[in-house]
Order: sequence, then C-alpha cells, then structure tokens
Amino acid sequence: MNRRLIDAHIHLDMYSDEERILLLKELEASYVDALVAVSKDLSSSHRQLESARFDSRIKAAIGWHPEQAVPSEEELQAILNLIDENHHLLTTVGEVGLPYYLRQKKADLDLLPYVKALEKFIQKAAHTKLPIVLHAVYEDAAAVCDLLEAYSIMSAHFHWFKGEDAVLKRILANGYVVSVTPDVVYKEKIQHIVEQTPLSQLMVETDGPWPFEERFSGKLTHPSMMHESVQKIADIKRMNADEVYKSIYETTKAFYRIE
Repeated sequence: MNRRLIDAHIHLDMYSDEERILLLKELEASYVDALVAVSKDLSSSHRQLESARFDSRIKAAIGWHPEQAVPSEEELQAILNLIDENHHLLTTVGEVGLPYYLRQKKADLDLLPYVKALEKFIQKAAHTKLPIVLHAVYEDAAAVCDLLEAYSIMSAHFHWFKGEDAVLKRILANGYVVSVTPDVVYKEKIQHIVEQTPLSQLMVETDGPWPFEERFSGKLTHPSMMHESVQKIADIKRMNADEVYKSIYETTKAFYRIE
C-alpha cells in the first residue's frame, strides 16, 4: 500500500516559524513527500528559494499573487529577473493570475495592469519552459485560457478551480490540470468538479494556511488533510483509494518534474 502525497499548492512562508517547523517535522509521518511552495510577491519569492535550499522537500515557485495592489514596475521586473536567475532551481512560475476577489471589493479596479503583469509571467513560463500555477477564479479562468493559448502554454495548473463546466472542459481539452483543497470533503461544487475531471488531470493541495470549515474548523491547515481529500475523491470516482493515491501522486510528480 503506497499512500504518498505531494501538496500541489501551499503558501509555506505564510505560516509562523513555529508552525512551519512543526509542519515540516510531521511530513514524513503524514506520508507527504513534497510541498509546492508558491510565492505572493518579491520577498515571498526570496523566502521560498531560501527554504528550498534548506529542505529538498520544498519545491520553490516564484510569482506574484494578484489579490493585492498591482506591483510596481520595479518589483515586477525584479521578480521576473529572479525567475531568470533561478529557473533551473524552480518547480514552477506562480502563483499568478487575475484579481477576482479584489474586484468584488473594488468594482472600479483597473484590470488592465493585472492582465499585463500576468501576460509577462506567462511569457516567462514559455521562455523558461516552466509550468505555471494560476489563480483564475470563476469567469477569470476563460480569460486566462486565452492568454495561455496565445503563448502555446502546455503545462498549466489551475489551482482550487471553481469555474463553470464549459471552462473546465476547455482547460481539460488543453491538457491542463486542476487541483482541489480539503473543501472537496464538504462542498458539492468542488465534488462536481471532481466528477467532471479525469483522474489523470487531478491533483490535491491545501492552499495552506488558508483555513477550512466543518470537520477542519479551528484546525491549522496541514498537508495531512489531503488524505481526506483523496478518500472523498475515491468515493466520488467509485474507485479503490490506492488507485486514486497512485494516480494523483504520479500526476503531480510528472507535472512538476519532481524527482
């Protein structure tokens, strides 16, 4: 029985030092082999690189999270330069995307600078031949697909996807992958996405330290929670859990080129 897992998306640097040390200490007991540690800005990108040098289980990603003020030209260029300088050490470009939740708060938000920033990250992924991990919520996923297709991107990961079936079909037809968080255990919308997604294009993540509800309420988000996600996926797919573990593990390992 092999029930190993890889956390396909976690904000490791957003945990406290104590939480991060404990989480890393418990990975082996949790049967978690690696963490894809995404970045939210320039300082975050530096921290992920430093962590990856310290612990080989941490797979660094460099990017800029879109749910914040658009980066200055100087910061954006510094992040892009960091990708160039370290692309041989990186697992992926990310997290990058469009500011869906920020637009719900600021209806007059100018989206164009965000689109231009995302386009530069997509160009960088194409140039470095790195995968790209995307924050593309609901209808934003279609706009992001337009950009990915324009640059012939083959390896794209739509993390915690929540869009409509038509967009999901487009994502899957392009050969991209999606991932689900522990909310698959209790949210029908996410369960529906699992039903529609071939197991070969499905991964699991925590998006930690983002907190979850119901049975996870009040608990620190931990990679061990992904085991409940896999069990739920197996139930939805009506498959043997060991087969689901194997497929998800191999998909994540291959997509992120994890040795």
